[in-house]
Amino acid sequence: MNDPIHSGGSIAFLKGSLAGDGAIIKQSACSPDLLVHSGRTVVFDSLQDLALRIDDPDLDVVKEDVLVLRNSGPKGAPGMPESGYIPIPKKLAAEGVKDMVRISDCRMSGTAFGTIILHCVPEAAIGGPLALVESGDTITLNVLERRLTIDISEAEFERRRGNWEHPKSQEAERGYRKLFLDTVMQANEGVDFEFLTKRPFTAKTP
Repeated sequence: MNDPIHSGGSIAFLKGSLAGDGAIIKQSACSPDLLVHSGRTVVFDSLQDLALRIDDPDLDVVKEDVLVLRNSGPKGAPGMPESGYIPIPKKLAAEGVKDMVRISDCRMSGTAFGTIILHCVPEAAIGGPLALVESGDTITLNVLERRLTIDISEAEFERRRGNWEHPKSQEAERGYRKLFLDTVMQANEGVDFEFLTKRPFTAKTP
């Protein structure tokens, strides 16, 4: 094509210390000035936490920050809800802010706009890198280089991993919820049930 609307595809696949098995961004919907960006993180541990704090006038957030929503993937939510379109904090929206870098392990509508990274794998609920992010960390997005990284040392990462606790949302004693949590696969694997695939079955169910 001699005159494309965009010089590259609409979707970019990112990797790095924050997404070892990858993450997705719709680069055609990004703000050009945010395609390469470093910012301080503001972390939300769940959809409930997001709902409670995102519009708090006392939320410590500025437009250059990076919003992180975790524990909203296939196992964490559970079910990988369409919640990746993290809203702009109310006090920033009132100032005219239209876009910020936002990161999650869930999904969103294909018609949504914004500099939004989705499907971070491994997800936070199984101890993926998003689980170890703390508010105040610096995250760097470089869509041009297909990189998503966090500016902390490997030693600090491992220290945090040692303190990480399995989320309560991923616990079930019986029934379909237990079957789902025990066998659902990650976003890069199609969020399929492991027992429906040809690969060796490793999950344990009653």
